[in-house]
Amino acid sequence: MLLLAATASAQDAADTSSSPDQIVITGTRDRLHLAEPGSTGSRLGLTARETPATVQTLTQEEIQAKGLRTAREAFAEIPGVIAGNVPGNPAAVMMRGFSGNTVSILQDGVRVSTSTIVQRDTNTWHFERIEVLKGPASVLYGEGALGGVINKVTRKPTLDGNHVDTLLSVGSFGTTTVAAGANLKLSDSVALRVDASQLDSDSLYDVDDNRTRSRGATASLLFEPGERLSVLLAVDHFKDRYDSTYEGLPLVQAAVARDRSGIVQSANGLVVDRSLRRRNYNPDGAYSGAEDTTLRSHIDWKFAEGWTSSTDLTAYAAHRAFVYSYVQTFVAASDGFPDGSFARSAQRFYHDHDFWNVRSALAHDGLVAGRRNRFTVGAEVNDTDFSSLRQIAPTSALAAVDPWAPQVGSFPSADSVYTATNLNYDSKLKTRSLFAEDAFNLTPAWLLVAGLRHDDIDLQRVVTDYNATPVTVQRSRPHYSPLSWRVGTTYDLSKATTLYAQVTSAAVPVSTMLLQSIKNTSFELSQGRSAEVGFKSTAFDGRLTLTGALYEIVLHDILTRDPADPSLTVQGGTQSSKGLELVAAAALTPALSAGGGAGYVDAQYDKLIEAGGAVRSGNRPINTPATTANAWLAYALPGLPLRLSGALHHASGFYTDTANSIHVDGHTTLDAAVAWRVTPETTLTLRGRNLTDAFYGEYSGYLTTNVYIGAPRSVELSLTSKF
Repeated sequence: MLLLAATASAQDAADTSSSPDQIVITGTRDRLHLAEPGSTGSRLGLTARETPATVQTLTQEEIQAKGLRTAREAFAEIPGVIAGNVPGNPAAVMMRGFSGNTVSILQDGVRVSTSTIVQRDTNTWHFERIEVLKGPASVLYGEGALGGVINKVTRKPTLDGNHVDTLLSVGSFGTTTVAAGANLKLSDSVALRVDASQLDSDSLYDVDDNRTRSRGATASLLFEPGERLSVLLAVDHFKDRYDSTYEGLPLVQAAVARDRSGIVQSANGLVVDRSLRRRNYNPDGAYSGAEDTTLRSHIDWKFAEGWTSSTDLTAYAAHRAFVYSYVQTFVAASDGFPDGSFARSAQRFYHDHDFWNVRSALAHDGLVAGRRNRFTVGAEVNDTDFSSLRQIAPTSALAAVDPWAPQVGSFPSADSVYTATNLNYDSKLKTRSLFAEDAFNLTPAWLLVAGLRHDDIDLQRVVTDYNATPVTVQRSRPHYSPLSWRVGTTYDLSKATTLYAQVTSAAVPVSTMLLQSIKNTSFELSQGRSAEVGFKSTAFDGRLTLTGALYEIVLHDILTRDPADPSLTVQGGTQSSKGLELVAAAALTPALSAGGGAGYVDAQYDKLIEAGGAVRSGNRPINTPATTANAWLAYALPGLPLRLSGALHHASGFYTDTANSIHVDGHTTLDAAVAWRVTPETTLTLRGRNLTDAFYGEYSGYLTTNVYIGAPRSVELSLTSKF
């Protein structure tokens, strides 16, 4: 289960010179960042070792060393996680057997909305680090955080001087990346950080007519007039666009496949045809994209001995468009299509999304009964104004296409075409929250951690149907009051090894809060519970770091059908997962380092009945491999300015449907890189991805009969500089 993978770099303590023909090597320690305080696992300033949960960190240095260009690539690097790029939710994540609106993605500690609405496949250049808290986290971030939380922490200014770093890369499929960042020390108390990036590709998946563009610009100003006060002001702007959005490869009947692949098995005889690998069936003019801007500030004030206050202010605005052929379904032979065709529909979805959030907390670090005690209490208030126009045309609006010689046509622009669905969802969401956390040292080695959060959620939903005659308007105003909690403990078995355990709760909407139907607003929030035990350990003077976790998560009251009347939707279903995760990092020699992780999850619907009375109890959730693993190995050649590295990534098979009738085989990919240190400040890297050119299914699409095919073998040459 446990694979060793390489750390990002190795440096030699015996030689501190830095001539162009040498690589300086030192033994790396604590590559899993156990001793570092994190902001995601707690608001108490606990280190990863002190936190009674699985907390993992991916730094910017590691992101660059591993060549992780986008959010999806970075998320997929997290042990036990898989990620996909479905059109409406680029960088979708499955974690610990749960996905969709049960995994929260934050930016600088703030959850704007459900990850399925806000997450984009942004450029990783702007992340100082990515912090991951696995398991339920509603006690920290409110509804929806059941499978875990991913926090994208943007780069911040520092007062350590002026420095600039740059990245330029070119690679397969016409992919280029240009990025630069500068830290400017304006005075002894003021610093400015500015970053910009652009990724442009003919297609990251090597698919026809799928140009991809992703741009980012972030800036922040730090003011620290003394040790007691810190003020950060920041603005982030991201924009992306995917022409003829890739929706995965539609399956075809085995009898007509011209280059049948065995990676998919289905009960209805559908298979993957490799000859269609690069085809795109979206009509001309189809696209998806988003543009969002965030203004934020963070204020820390140490106003007395042991007392601090912190305040976060966030304002966010986004516009998103999803204009593409949503349905691409194989139809048997007909006139003009002797081998079958793909029927298509067209959809136009648009989001206008405004959000603001204020969070303030008071914290104290001192003694209670002679023992160290850290606590924080606070409040959070946010408002959301969300509008989504959702228009769908019938399949007859777009001509069927020949799978092997598609004439895609043009995307329909007339409003009169969208007769299947023409709805507008208006949502106003107000959340008021109170939270508290405490960490008390029962002994110097034994820490007790507890947390409590109460959310008051007021949702106003208005659904307008423009296709109805006359136009109909439905309204609903549900109110939710979830109480979330966490109780955990850590115990230092020795200076090197810590044991931990925790029990947590979470609250999850039955469907996406801002897009749920009027009918679904009548249901209560689903309730989740989790138990986790594990260890965190270092050995050999910190050269080996190991973590392990055993967990179980159960989500009650998911939507199911009434067993006595399958036409009725009721709460009462159950979904669960239990699993094991192991992660390691090691400096094997001064020049050789390794590390990696592996996870196993047994996930299932314990109780689920779908339309028509179909029983799915005991089936596995979609896009959920039982096992995942990655391994790294890196070697810095002594006396030469070269570093060699390689990586393996593995995921077992998964299902694309709740019926478990379509199975996608597992896969293993191999990456490798050669890095040449041209000067002490400049490194040239040649990187190869999927070197064995594995043909594999990466994720399933919105339709169960569409499978995303992983990118084929590719190469990239990049130049990074720091000065």
